[in-house]
Amino acid sequence: MKILVLAPPMGGTGGIQNYTAALARALGEINGTENVRMVAVPAEPTARADGNAALGSITKIRFLLNAIAAAIFWRPQLVICTHLGVSEVARIIHRITGAPYWVILHGIEVWCELALSKVEALRGAQQLVVNSKFTLEAANARHGLEKCKSVFLPPTYLADDSPESKKSANVVESANTPTVLTVGRLAASERYKGHDVMLDAWAAVLREIPQARYIIVGDGDDRARLQERGREMGFASSVIFKGGVSSAELQSCYDECQVFALPARTELDPRAPRGEGFGIVFLEAMAHGKPVVGPNVGAPPEFIHDGEHGLLVDPVNAAKLAQALVELLANPERARQMGEAGRNWAREQYGYEMFRERLRKILQTH
Repeated sequence: MKILVLAPPMGGTGGIQNYTAALARALGEINGTENVRMVAVPAEPTARADGNAALGSITKIRFLLNAIAAAIFWRPQLVICTHLGVSEVARIIHRITGAPYWVILHGIEVWCELALSKVEALRGAQQLVVNSKFTLEAANARHGLEKCKSVFLPPTYLADDSPESKKSANVVESANTPTVLTVGRLAASERYKGHDVMLDAWAAVLREIPQARYIIVGDGDDRARLQERGREMGFASSVIFKGGVSSAELQSCYDECQVFALPARTELDPRAPRGEGFGIVFLEAMAHGKPVVGPNVGAPPEFIHDGEHGLLVDPVNAAKLAQALVELLANPERARQMGEAGRNWAREQYGYEMFRERLRKILQTH
């Protein structure tokens, strides 16, 4: 079966790009690389005067023409959209060639109010592919998609090739230092990820465990504010802002920490929804054998078992968050057991082989 994949810009390293790359790889292995083609939006969005980013008209036209040309001359039997933003093009291709199309739903892009053309593209899809039950339920509630056929294909995580990642000298030296890690963009538009709540909780953590360190990986337009807030709270020596890091450095940060934390809250405001449609960084941390502290609402509780893989807390309650962090840092054996359980769960249920097998079964029903 010939499959055309329509994708957003692939120059970045975000969750959607990683999902798309894993999907294209798995499709090639299942169906033969000669039967899979990808047409991606050829340029990244550019900043507008209002601070939001958008694709330019020329970029949109180039993508439309490239996608239609591929559909007409290559004649795919299925079109898969890896983001809602390209679904309208798939609908046009369907009208021209009759090829059915699927749309993959990730989270906030389908939790908000949408233009009628996008809603019609969703309803016209042969199948919706969702990363979590929460994403589907929120999209159904907002857009009335209950009659649409849907299937569940959660993401897989990026991990090093070896069963156990190689520890750097820095990791070995800091093994006895209680360390908490957060990974996520430091953007003013993504404050829902909970960096402020983590800083609020950190004072209570230090009262119980004075030698604790908090490492923050990620960059963005909110980094300077967060750093200044940390300094004002007296955390200059215990809170470390790493900024953007390489893949190898990120692996070392996962190895170095004892606990991973991301108290991301979910807000289903129709105009500006916020939240994790899944939360791939939790899986990455679990795959490294780390217990996770996450929110008890939204999508993460679907795959993080409270008390088994880590602790789930009210993401806006700094006191409860601090209590969870102290509980894990002060009880390293319990934390180790949770981390090991999380590692086994992540590798069994969300490793690449499982992702490919789930996709194979979905394709068989097409």
